[in-house]
Amino acid sequence: MSELIDNAQKRRDALKELIQRYHDGEDPQKARHDLVELLGEVPYGEVVSVEQELLASGTEREKILSLCDVHADAVKQGKQAAEPDVPAGHPVDTFYKENRAIEFEMNMIGLLARELESLDETDDASERLGKIRTHVHSLMDVDKHYARKENLLFSFLEKHGITGPSNVMWAKDDEYRALLKQAVEKLASLKAATVGAVRAVVDLSVQPALSGLRDMITREDNILWPMALEQLEEAEWIQVDRQSLEYGFCLYDPTDVWEPAEAAAGDAPEAETGRIQLPSGSLSPVELNAMLNSIPFDLTFVDKDDTVRYFTQGKERIFARSRAIIGRKVQLCHPPSSVHIVEQILEDFKSGKEDHAPFWIQMGGKFIHIEYYALRDKAGDYLGTLEVSQDLSNKRALEGEQRLLKYGEN
Repeated sequence: MSELIDNAQKRRDALKELIQRYHDGEDPQKARHDLVELLGEVPYGEVVSVEQELLASGTEREKILSLCDVHADAVKQGKQAAEPDVPAGHPVDTFYKENRAIEFEMNMIGLLARELESLDETDDASERLGKIRTHVHSLMDVDKHYARKENLLFSFLEKHGITGPSNVMWAKDDEYRALLKQAVEKLASLKAATVGAVRAVVDLSVQPALSGLRDMITREDNILWPMALEQLEEAEWIQVDRQSLEYGFCLYDPTDVWEPAEAAAGDAPEAETGRIQLPSGSLSPVELNAMLNSIPFDLTFVDKDDTVRYFTQGKERIFARSRAIIGRKVQLCHPPSSVHIVEQILEDFKSGKEDHAPFWIQMGGKFIHIEYYALRDKAGDYLGTLEVSQDLSNKRALEGEQRLLKYGEN
C-alpha cells in the first residue's frame, strides 16, 4: 500500500473503503489486517478527519469506536513513543509523566497477580488482596487525567476543527472509567480472600480495566500528544496549564513550573471562572474567605511597606481587630512600649537575617501563642509579615488519645 502514502485523499478513500469492508463482515480477518497495515501508515490527523467525515455522514459512533480499537492495534505494532520534546512542567510533559505513574501502579498489580499464579487456590491471599486493592484504588486517580484531557485539551482541539478525539476517545475514557469502577467494587465485595477467589476477580474484572488503561496510554503517547503539540499554539497551552489546577493531577505532582516564552495577555482563567489560581489548586473568593475564617487561629498580614492589608474574621478572635486598621502602618497598631520589638522583627525579616519569631503569653487564664513569619517570593525577596495567634489552652490540656468520632471536642 506504499503507493498511497503520497496522496492524502487516496489514503482517506482507501481508509473509508477498508472500514466499510471491516464493518460489512466481508472477509473480516483480511479486512482487519489491511486496516491495521494502512492505519500504521496514515497520519493520525487524517484518521481523525475520516472519523469526523464518517460521523457527519451518519455512521454509528459504535463503529467508529471499533475503528479506534483497530488503530490502537496498529500503533502497538509500531515503535514505542518517544518522550515528548517539551520543557519540564509543560502540560504534555505532565500528561506523559502521569502515564508513567499509571503504568507503575498497573505493573505492581501485574506482579501481585503473577505471585498468585504460583500459589495453591485454597491458600490465604489476604495480604496480596489488600495490596491489589490499594493499587487499583490509586488508579481511580486517572479520572483527573482524563478530565483535564477532555475538558481542556479536547476543547482547544475543537477550536482547530478537530472533533474526533472528543467524539471517540472521550467515549473510550468513559468505558475504561466504568471498568475500573467495576474492578474496585468487585474487589471490595470479595468476602473469601483465598487465592482462587482473588485470582478470579483479578482475571475477570481487574485485568480488563488494566487493558483499557494501557490502550488509552498507547493512544495518548503515540497519537494525541503529538497531534496536540502540532495543532495548539503556545497561548493555548498557557491556558491549559493554568486551568489544569482546577482538575488536579494523577498520581504525579509536577515539580517543575513551565515558564513559556510568550506571555498570553488577557487569558488568565481568573477572568473567566472567578477562581484564584494557586500552584497547588484554585479557590473562589467565597471559598477562600470561608476557609481562612474557619481555621482555629488569627492571621494578620502586613505588606513589605509595613502596611496592614488583611486579617481573618473568625468567630472568636484572640486580639480585637477592626477594619479601620486596614491601610495603617503596623507600628501605629501597637502600644509605644512594644513598637521597638515590632521594628526589630521587621528589620530582621527585611534584611534576611531571620524568618520566624515566636512568643507565648498568659492572658486571662489562657495560654496564647504568637508567631511572626517572613513571607518571601521564589527569589527570596521580602513580601511582608504574617502574624499567627492561637489559643493553645485546650490543646495543652489534652491527654491520652481520641480515636473515636466526637463532635465539638477541643
